[in-house]
Amino acid sequence: MIQIDDILESLRNENDAAGLDKVRRAFAFAIRLHEGKARLSGEPYVSHPIEVARILTRLHLDADTIATGLLHDTLEDTPTTIEELRAEFGDDVAEMVDGVSKLSRISFRTSEQRQAESFRKMLLAMARDIRVILVKLADRLHNMRTLHYHPADRQRAIAQETLDIYAPLANRLGISWLKSELEDLSFAALEPDTFREIEEEVARHAAERETYIEEVQRKLEETLAKHGIEGEVQGRLKHLWSVHNKMERQGIEFGQVHDLIAFRIVVPSVRDCYAMLGIIHSTWRPIPGRFKDYIAMPKANMYQSLHTTVMGPGGQRMEVQIRTEEMHRIAEEGIAAHWIYKEGRAGNRGDESRFGWLRQLMEWQKELKDSREFMSAVKIDLFPEEVYVFTPDGDVKELPRDSTPVDFAFSVHSDLGHKCTGARINGKLVPLKTPLKNGDIIEIVTSPNQTPSKDWLKFVKTSKARNRIRHWVKEQEHQKSVELGRELLEKELRRYGVAFHRAMAMESMGRVLTELSFKNTDDLLAAVGYGKVTTGQVIARLLPDRVKTEPVKPSRLGQVLDKIRKKPSGGIRVQGLDDILVRFAKCCNPLPGDAVVGFISRGRGVTVHATDCPKVLETDPGRRIDVAWDLGQKATHAVKIRVYCTDIKGILAGMTGAITKCEANIARASAYSSGDGRAVNNFEINVNDVAHLNRVIDAIRKVKGVQRVERIRQGHGAGD
Repeated sequence: MIQIDDILESLRNENDAAGLDKVRRAFAFAIRLHEGKARLSGEPYVSHPIEVARILTRLHLDADTIATGLLHDTLEDTPTTIEELRAEFGDDVAEMVDGVSKLSRISFRTSEQRQAESFRKMLLAMARDIRVILVKLADRLHNMRTLHYHPADRQRAIAQETLDIYAPLANRLGISWLKSELEDLSFAALEPDTFREIEEEVARHAAERETYIEEVQRKLEETLAKHGIEGEVQGRLKHLWSVHNKMERQGIEFGQVHDLIAFRIVVPSVRDCYAMLGIIHSTWRPIPGRFKDYIAMPKANMYQSLHTTVMGPGGQRMEVQIRTEEMHRIAEEGIAAHWIYKEGRAGNRGDESRFGWLRQLMEWQKELKDSREFMSAVKIDLFPEEVYVFTPDGDVKELPRDSTPVDFAFSVHSDLGHKCTGARINGKLVPLKTPLKNGDIIEIVTSPNQTPSKDWLKFVKTSKARNRIRHWVKEQEHQKSVELGRELLEKELRRYGVAFHRAMAMESMGRVLTELSFKNTDDLLAAVGYGKVTTGQVIARLLPDRVKTEPVKPSRLGQVLDKIRKKPSGGIRVQGLDDILVRFAKCCNPLPGDAVVGFISRGRGVTVHATDCPKVLETDPGRRIDVAWDLGQKATHAVKIRVYCTDIKGILAGMTGAITKCEANIARASAYSSGDGRAVNNFEINVNDVAHLNRVIDAIRKVKGVQRVERIRQGHGAGD
């Protein structure tokens, strides 16, 4: 016998005792009408509406919505009329069941015009009563859970529709768990082989990751207790569709996805959220550019949380989300968490503002008479992270938000991107870095003599454009280095009376390549051009007998290197090179203790970057060289910090006193008030290493009135 005791118990927990009788009657009504019918799985058909009702209880919805879930197929699949439902269960339930039935008849796989008309009806139903959409989403979720009983082609069609329409809709409504499950189920149906591969990869190290999650979870719980903050810590693996998307978006393998693990910390207050963020950043090194404050600036779907990614134990990247209990409820339940009809209560002004986007859709529907135009407007609202633009022929191109004409050109064809010299947006010539807006018509201006520019990397948004530009720049820099290396080596060989082409054909050239670890002569010449290998190193191996008898004058490159030798390295050891000029990149200001990597610059020695500096991704890997901190050398390094504090008398003196007590010199300082009782202070200080900096930061945090201290990693100088 099919039971609904857990559904009724959920309503009791919601103190909706008045609705219990209505749900019991809806259950009996559904059993009677669906009696004798079976699903493709062979189960009684009534099992489906019961599962839909269970999903709705997870959203803590009211009795009318639960009853609608139990009855949602009755108008479509049984002789029942809307009048009967109205007489038996009231106007709200009857209207919602009718709304769900209308949505079920909509097909998103027809022509664009008909799809637009159908989508308009769906949104009208949603604007009239949002609970209709919540029931439809629950209906779709259970159908996706049992999708494998359908034929293969039907599975793919339903899964594609779910991925295109229902998962983004769940996201727009802020129901994260429902969105994630719909995406994973669609992914499994649309790309079963890829899904299984990622699933197996995740399972392969499941025990190890579980141990890691438990270890970090325990440490976070101890940290909460130590600082007197009540809270709950949850650890999880990211869902498979998001992992797949990241692999596709960044063009990487599973093993290169470094932030598979995410932790969620739920604390009592907003103040505790920011306090916990500071504690986490002082415990583990934050990854630059990966902090998002959705508390101060909530997402359009009401989502609020602090997001940060840090280098956790064992050097693993992990995402941490920090939120209050109320924020967590909204993140899980979305718009359902603010249900204005629940228990008959009218909505407050906060709820009304949250539903403003629904009224916006209603206005669009009234104003836009052309269905395709309406479809475009609505799609933009459902996908706020994308921008939709048109080719001159009217084809729609979907690009990331803030994409530029260069991104557009490469999305059409690589050759168009390579030859791009300018762009017209809506008929007007604009700079190539102009951000695109929804509905723009883009025309690319080309020239046969144009080539990509390295500067384009500063503003392009798509991985395709970035990869194509990087590849071209790398090829050009490699070729220039080959030409310079040939010129330097050719001049040096002339001193020994050996022609370049003859030297390249010598048997000893094979030994040169082997000993210096190069695959071919072009790579060797490029290394000479870069300065990674000197002409003397090549000649010594190529003509060992002649080098012994004929003293070799320094080559042009050797002379340059001699000039920069014996200069201080700032506490850095360079693999394979002695006493070479070392300078620190201003874009990331690395300190002793930071993980670093070096890049050779012709005539300028080695530039040292932090390994997580964004500039590293833009630099030719062929110029990369291993470097390490020379802990035996003592040197001070400039670093910038920013302090957020209450604007009270004496606080600046307290902060400067804390810095000097830690034996750090203040090179520069600035402060300004934000006008709301708060102030921001910027300091440039000289410290010995990361540990010294952390002592300074800890001392500043103890000053009364200080709210947050952060290291500023991004500067404004030349990166390499």
